[in-house]
Amino acid sequence: MIALGCDHAGYKAKQEIIRYFNEHNIQYKDFGTFNEDSCDYPLFAKAVANSVTKKESDKGIILCGSGIGVSIAANKINGIRAALCYDPKLSEMARKHNDANVLCLAGRYSSFTTILDIVKIFLNTKFEGGRHQKRIEQITEIENCQKYQ
Repeated sequence: MIALGCDHAGYKAKQEIIRYFNEHNIQYKDFGTFNEDSCDYPLFAKAVANSVTKKESDKGIILCGSGIGVSIAANKINGIRAALCYDPKLSEMARKHNDANVLCLAGRYSSFTTILDIVKIFLNTKFEGGRHQKRIEQITEIENCQKYQ
């Protein structure tokens, strides 16, 4: 199950992802927005991130105009490793080395073809573990700190 969300600037690209998911029988839950009316991206980033942390969804994909806002918002949720990817190779590295569980995309700055390539790689690339596992544990440790020293 993939959690999907976007603001108005990511709506058209999200519709392309949904079309791809429907054609390939990929299960998803759409957390909105459902049109191009102006709206606030943090609400959709939070909904997608919460679905992932509650294990209702295996991964999340969120879009806004640049992808920056949704990545900042999603990364505020403990347990989320949201990666802004604008190139398929970055998507691969986000999964292999960072075990990213939320993909953030730029609806206004990436073509639909590129977005779909990034999504396909994100969904089909496994985390390598090994030396990268220690780094994920360090990120979790930082995340769990009440006070930074």
